[in-house]
Amino acid sequence: MATAISPQEAIDRAQAAAEVARQAAEAAQAYADAAAAALATAAHATGAGGIDPFVFRFGIFVLAVFVGYYVVWSVTPALHTPLMSVTNAISSVIVVGALLAVGVELVRNDAGTFLARALGFIALTFASVNIFGGFLVTQRMLSMYKKKK
Repeated sequence: MATAISPQEAIDRAQAAAEVARQAAEAAQAYADAAAAALATAAHATGAGGIDPFVFRFGIFVLAVFVGYYVVWSVTPALHTPLMSVTNAISSVIVVGALLAVGVELVRNDAGTFLARALGFIALTFASVNIFGGFLVTQRMLSMYKKKK
């Protein structure tokens, strides 16, 4: 049987968890800054400071994966519901971008434009599923805190 905690103790625990999450985010930011500096130094050393745009964007993507991993796995379960709310907000921004990509007009049957539409549709589908699932999980988490009748 779980023991009840006071509201002040719950607030203190939430503040401590938020501080741990903030420290983890700062550490991840420091790692990303160091990796970006190393990538910039390597790019400058390879020639006239030019680097293939695909390699540059792929490097940013890899850094984002690591930063996201460290930030998300450092969050305590008490902060799960607020984190899901933020994730839903981010997914809604992705939906707007995906709608713009899907709405691109096909000009002269350009393959690049068709690819943009296809990838936009896939992004729209995944983001919509993510939003729907996030709301279901958030609703389920909040129902755990309701008083039973």
